[in-house]
Amino acid sequence: MRVPSTELQNNFGRYLKYAEAGEEIIVTKNGRDVARLVKAEASESRGAASPYRPKSEWVTYGEYRSLVEQSEHRYELIDGVLYNLASPSYAHQEAVSELLARLRQWFKGTSCVPLTAPFDVTLKKAEDNICVVQPDLLVICDRENIDADGKYHGVPALVVEVLAPSTAGKDLTKKTELYMTCGVKEYWIVDPGRRTVTVYAFAQGEIADYAVFRGNDTVRSAAFDGLSVPLGELFGE
Repeated sequence: MRVPSTELQNNFGRYLKYAEAGEEIIVTKNGRDVARLVKAEASESRGAASPYRPKSEWVTYGEYRSLVEQSEHRYELIDGVLYNLASPSYAHQEAVSELLARLRQWFKGTSCVPLTAPFDVTLKKAEDNICVVQPDLLVICDRENIDADGKYHGVPALVVEVLAPSTAGKDLTKKTELYMTCGVKEYWIVDPGRRTVTVYAFAQGEIADYAVFRGNDTVRSAAFDGLSVPLGELFGE
């Protein structure tokens, strides 16, 4: 992202947040590149960021929209924190592809449709806390909430996240709480490393039930009766 020096001076806090999230800010003066603002090497993972940040340090939804309109990178916004989305691994994509094929077959002919990232899901935890995520997989059953521009304004019935070392902390904690709070019915956490799938069923903002599937188990949905996936096929055995 290229920013004139006067714009950086007037809105330094905003661009500092962008740099913290991994965006490279090129500072220009009289049309020439003169400096670079980049993220310093962190002492701990971004996934460990505190949810109790002062509001003055939060990235607002408006700031998030401004960033994504200018950046070539993909970001998520959760509880005022920006997360830069890295490219997934082969094992990650293999699991996503297998699940997508099965979900598309199972939901064919119904009112629900499975989709994959990148696809924005905007969830409102509070009036001043609007979050935007791109789940690896999601199933939406409220297609009436897709506007004329193809933007989705509803809450998915089912969300799937496939763990990676850089995102595991966020997926296991922040996203579990986000999906539970905002009305998602079911959340699958797929762990290719441990070859497990954890299924959470949510109701009224709480965990109603959960199950961990491993080994020769068959993953079974709590929200959609009859939806199942053998683990051996999911992990390429």
